[in-house]
Amino acid sequence: MTFPVLKTERLQLVEVTPDHAEALFEILSDEAVTRFYGMDPLTSAEQGTMIVKSFDDTYKTRRGIRWGMVDKETGAFIGTIGFNHLSEYSKKTEIGFELSPAYWGKGYTSEAVRVILRYAFEELDLFRVGAVTFPDNVASIHLLEKQGFVQEGKLRGYLYQGGRSHDGCLFSIIQPDWVVQS
Repeated sequence: MTFPVLKTERLQLVEVTPDHAEALFEILSDEAVTRFYGMDPLTSAEQGTMIVKSFDDTYKTRRGIRWGMVDKETGAFIGTIGFNHLSEYSKKTEIGFELSPAYWGKGYTSEAVRVILRYAFEELDLFRVGAVTFPDNVASIHLLEKQGFVQEGKLRGYLYQGGRSHDGCLFSIIQPDWVVQS
C-alpha cells in the first residue's frame, strides 16, 4: 500500500517516518502546542519515536492516516495533520492536526485541511469528517468554521488533559456541504 503524498501551494504532506521523530518531539514538547491537544507535553525523544510508530501502525491497519507537513521552501518538518477513527465502512473519520508555533497564523494548516478534505471526500469516498476541540481553542474553532465545519454540540467530559476531564466541542463537515463550498 503506497502512502499518498499530497501537495499544497507551500506544503508537501508526506508519510511521517523515524527521520521526523526528533522534529515531532520538538513540536509536541512545547506546552503552547499541547495546551489544547488532549495530552501533556512530551518529555523524551523516545516518545516522539513511539508516536511515529503509532502513526505507521494506524495507517497499516487502515484506522487512520497522518501526514507530516513539510515546508516546500525550507524542507522543514512543521507539524502533522490527518485522520483518526477512520471507518471506510461507515464512511467517516475525525481530523486532527498540530503545527510548530513558528508557523501559526500563516494559513499553513488551512491549506493542509483543504487538501486532506479533498482526499477524504474524493479519494476515500467518505461522507463525514468530524473534529473535536477544546472550547477555549479559538484558533482551531475559527479554522474549522472557515473550512465549512459546523459545530454540532458539546461532548461532556470527552477530553482528558492535565489530570482532569474537559468538555469538547464537536464539529463536522459532510460531503454535500463540502461540494457546495468547494
